[in-house]
Amino acid sequence: MTNYIVLTGGPGSGKSTVLEALGRLGYNCSEETGRKIIRQELEHSGHALPWQNKQAFRDRMLDEELRAHALHRHHSGPTFFDRGIIDTYGYSLLEGLEPTHALLSSCSSLRYGQVFIFPPWREIFIQDAERKQDFAEAQRTYEAMHKAYGDFGYELIRVPFAAVEERVRFILRELDGK
Repeated sequence: MTNYIVLTGGPGSGKSTVLEALGRLGYNCSEETGRKIIRQELEHSGHALPWQNKQAFRDRMLDEELRAHALHRHHSGPTFFDRGIIDTYGYSLLEGLEPTHALLSSCSSLRYGQVFIFPPWREIFIQDAERKQDFAEAQRTYEAMHKAYGDFGYELIRVPFAAVEERVRFILRELDGK
């Protein structure tokens, strides 16, 4: 959908912070499904965690991304997603998991209007209870997401290193220019 905008890249690159800022400006936003799943799995002693069962985690991510994609389909204005369905494919590439038919079909048929990619940024990168990756893995994730979106024909718009407000202005300017 042309009014669906994805923020992607490696972990710890500022996507969620920019999404929160867009939300404060009144834009419709969808939270990152990976973090949501990790919180739920930790809370319920589940096993669909990226450090425990990568395939179960990937499959839950696809389910949640499909739900998020459907949830916002009737919203008339732009909706910003903290990652998208294709990030699930990128995770498969990163972890050496065979993409399922459902994943490939969803990536092909459920489209986004624009994709902004956030490059790894060491100065703001931090680990926490839900983000256990180190900076090297954040870089590999960025590369996997770059390839994943390219595999499905997306042109990526690289978000510059800047203060949150400037990154938000950059994204909104890019959207106005389209």
